[in-house]
Amino acid sequence: MDQVSYPSIFNDVIGPVMRGPSSSHCAASLRIGRLCRDLMDGKISEVLIEFDPNGSLATTHKSQGSDMGLFGGFLGWEAHDERLPHAEGAINTAGIKIAIDIVDIQADHPNTYKITLSNSKETRAMTAISTGGGMIEVIAIDGAKVSMQGDYHETLVYCQSAEEVVRYLKGSIGFDHVLVHEGNPNIVEVKSQRPASGETLEELRALKAVQFIKQLSPVLPVLSRKGLEVPFITCAEMLEYNKGKGLALWELAVRYECMRGNISAEEVFEKMRAIVRIMQSSIDQGLAGTKYEDRILGSQSPNFKRKHEEGRLVDGNVLNHIVMYVSAMMEVKSSMGVIVAAPTAGSCGALPGAVLGAANTMGLPEEETVKAMLAAGLIGVFIAAHSTFAAEVGGCQAECGSGSSMAAAAIVHLAKGSLQQSIAAASVALQNSLGMVCDPIANRVEAPCLGKNVMAASNALSCANMALADYDPLIPLDEVIEAMYQVGNSIPSTLRCTNLGGLSITQTAKALEAKLERQQFFKSC
Repeated sequence: MDQVSYPSIFNDVIGPVMRGPSSSHCAASLRIGRLCRDLMDGKISEVLIEFDPNGSLATTHKSQGSDMGLFGGFLGWEAHDERLPHAEGAINTAGIKIAIDIVDIQADHPNTYKITLSNSKETRAMTAISTGGGMIEVIAIDGAKVSMQGDYHETLVYCQSAEEVVRYLKGSIGFDHVLVHEGNPNIVEVKSQRPASGETLEELRALKAVQFIKQLSPVLPVLSRKGLEVPFITCAEMLEYNKGKGLALWELAVRYECMRGNISAEEVFEKMRAIVRIMQSSIDQGLAGTKYEDRILGSQSPNFKRKHEEGRLVDGNVLNHIVMYVSAMMEVKSSMGVIVAAPTAGSCGALPGAVLGAANTMGLPEEETVKAMLAAGLIGVFIAAHSTFAAEVGGCQAECGSGSSMAAAAIVHLAKGSLQQSIAAASVALQNSLGMVCDPIANRVEAPCLGKNVMAASNALSCANMALADYDPLIPLDEVIEAMYQVGNSIPSTLRCTNLGGLSITQTAKALEAKLERQQFFKSC
């Protein structure tokens, strides 16, 4: 990758808390929609949404939740809002006219949103991309090239002369970055950790050069800041940092996130505890049974649970609990329940299913599960920084493969393994996942996604045990992550969540897709 970022465990790896089938589609588009709403001061009358025919969104924007997420964002909702399944109706009720066109917008990224918004007073434009796991980047606003990830309070000052505005801002404090984007008008972008004060805004508006000001609120839970540093950003750097310290993987994760987020160790731990409890609640909900019309797989985990309790399954206590938990989580996702993207919604079952399934079967306290999830999060940081979680970019190896690698390291912690064994397990699990394609059946993130999540969790358990038995991983984790990124670039676009290849285009898949479309059509009549 061209530029190394400093991911946050809670921004990029384990989160967001959301509803919907896909974090790349639902959560990311909602965040983009929220920024669009701010750009229009909350007053939107008409929206034109354009998707490139060569990208993934042209064929998946409706069935995988991009439309739903955008609509929720335009309305100012959160990613876990219970109203999200009814976002289209709510948009109509709000009187916002939506047009969606598939046109050549010369998009370089498969998940590109080109959005034009208007009301009776103004028209604004935003182009943004979904980068995986609910993460986004706004790359253009009103023709100006920008780079916004939603991790700052953004103040956009539209002006005739940028010099006067910049001169004023240099005399102020509390701003992390001041960027000038030349155009007609010029835009001075101010990034800060807090919203600009009312006094500052008044003084800016009083400048002769200033035409108007827009304020965009952050959409990520952990903000960035000027001079951001982290103790390490590769596995090799982490091991060097840990020389003489003897810290466990979860403790290193806490060290990293404390510095990355400028928050206390206690806050890091409690944030992860809250996430673990949401995951457990989702699994419990799934095991109780779920119902939802617009899906191809019904509720199956309760049957698995019953047959496991009756002793009718092949013996494998921990593994059977893991399969059951993975299935339950995936079914909650597919029924629009609340889940945690970990690292994505499409792979939301593998990591929590493996870790909670193993921990609960082993009778371990919640504290150990939280530590294991922190350990997993740090492995995910290395992947996020040097590869991708987006199936549209790297295939399912980027989603389920990453989840498997993270889970393998976490399970080693649960078994009281060493730091080196956790890293070895993560390396082997990811090695085993290279080349996994993304070809959802009927354009739904259900199958073969469920099976791939189960496979990823099973792989994690096996690799954890291999590492605990001191198997040699041969290839260092950092090199495996780099290889995954290269392999992802080699996977044809038809096999990267576009509904254009593999199982997606089988006769049965197309028949199921047509059946669901008919059901939705008659439901809307």
